Amino acid sequence: MFTSRRNLIPGEVSNAMPIGVHRKTNIRSLPPFPEGWYFIGTRETVLKKQLVHQAWMGLNIVMWCDEEGSICVAESICAHMGSDLGPAAGGRVVGGRLVCPFHGFEFDTRGRCVATPAAAPARSAQLRVFETREIDGLIFAWWGLHGRPSQWQLPAVPPNGGGWSGFQIRTVRFRGHPQETSENSVDIAHLSYVHGYGNVTNETPVSIEGPCLESRFGFTTNRKIAKIGRLSLEVSAIAQVVGLGYSFVEFQEHSIGMDARLWVLATPVDGTLIDLSIVSRVRELRNPKRRIVGLGFLPRRLRAPIMNKFVADLQIQDVRQDVTIWSRKHYVPRPRLTHSDGEVMKYRAYCAQFYPDPLDCEAPSS
Repeated sequence: MFTSRRNLIPGEVSNAMPIGVHRKTNIRSLPPFPEGWYFIGTRETVLKKQLVHQAWMGLNIVMWCDEEGSICVAESICAHMGSDLGPAAGGRVVGGRLVCPFHGFEFDTRGRCVATPAAAPARSAQLRVFETREIDGLIFAWWGLHGRPSQWQLPAVPPNGGGWSGFQIRTVRFRGHPQETSENSVDIAHLSYVHGYGNVTNETPVSIEGPCLESRFGFTTNRKIAKIGRLSLEVSAIAQVVGLGYSFVEFQEHSIGMDARLWVLATPVDGTLIDLSIVSRVRELRNPKRRIVGLGFLPRRLRAPIMNKFVADLQIQDVRQDVTIWSRKHYVPRPRLTHSDGEVMKYRAYCAQFYPDPLDCEAPSS
């Protein structure tokens, strides 16, 4: 199931930088567009809307699908005479081709002009397209430093058999940075203080290999769930961070016997705002250990989809607590850490690979 990607938090969207304007960075701020793969949307949304237009990485982009199922993500500027290609300007998709509203030039999903109304195709009229990667119907596009091609690929999701629910997606937009949001994967101390988790453990040291960082942790929590009452959970998790826009977490809840998957996807919008999307799935609950909280009284086909709504709501509650802090905090390059803070500096050393040379502090031009 797809839920709107525009669940904005009142009061958090402020002082937005105009699209396409970049900030000069300095020692106390982070370049706004780190290199990596960033979430765009879902295949389901593209097929439903036919043409998607949105702000992404300081640009306006469009996304559509051709008749063979290939998805294109391109800058929303016609290479002919500069028209915007979004539906608000009159752009549309016909026969799997994007049609410019100004002169009717048609573009395929490789960004090539393949037809015009009154002349041969203008071969030089090439759209700026971005590399894409699809994972379980989630669409990502590559943002390279100074336009360079992808330096790594996102990992495939472990199969672990079938029986998974559809997606629940929740998105909040706020003033923030993807490095700051992803830092929570190693900031163990905040889990108990901000979110009230108990028995928080960091099971193994953080491991890093190239663009991949893995963190393993566990916790207990006690939450109020609608009219069901309070829900006590005992969770162990493996978080895989690949770049600053992609985190994949596999959860095991031991008291119910529930497996869940969570994607935490931070996408810069304009250099000041980011969209943080929480995507969740729950595996089929065949024999839950706790009949009531495990929804054992319901038909099997309903258990995972309903439980996934609970999981998504719990996760977005945590995110909203974090957003209150993220949207107001300042980046401190040399934090005064204690032994309980986790491996924050190891994480920050990992992050350095996604930025240009420190002396080149101007964000990549668009």
